[in-house]
Amino acid sequence: MTFFNLNPRLEGDSHFVADLPLSTVRLMKDANYPWLLLIPRQQDLVEIIDLDEDDQQQLMREIALASKALRSAVNCEKLNVAALGNQVSQLHVHVIARTRDDAAWPGPVWGVVPPQAYDPAKAENLVEHLRDAFTSDDG
Repeated sequence: MTFFNLNPRLEGDSHFVADLPLSTVRLMKDANYPWLLLIPRQQDLVEIIDLDEDDQQQLMREIALASKALRSAVNCEKLNVAALGNQVSQLHVHVIARTRDDAAWPGPVWGVVPPQAYDPAKAENLVEHLRDAFTSDDG
């Protein structure tokens, strides 16, 4: 794997969960919505098309794995997947668990309510559950 720098904003706004073959997985520090980031560990990526074809396919597999892990870790009705990058250009993919009673339903989560900090024990428990889901045979 090539040298990789994680954008300081992405790092500061999230907790480390796991490293997959291509991406590092992080949990956003916002208890309003259980929310993962997948950040490919390569330099100078802005768009998914900046990855070579094999890595594009690997990213899609990792998005599916992260989606399954998040759905197994939390009770959600819908998963939102997005790669926006308007505020942080480093390529990252959001996988967000949604419920009909969350603050932003049915709209997008960005800017609806301020981030809510996790209780430290709850964040640790969720990260552990996610790690278990990533390492289980069925994700």
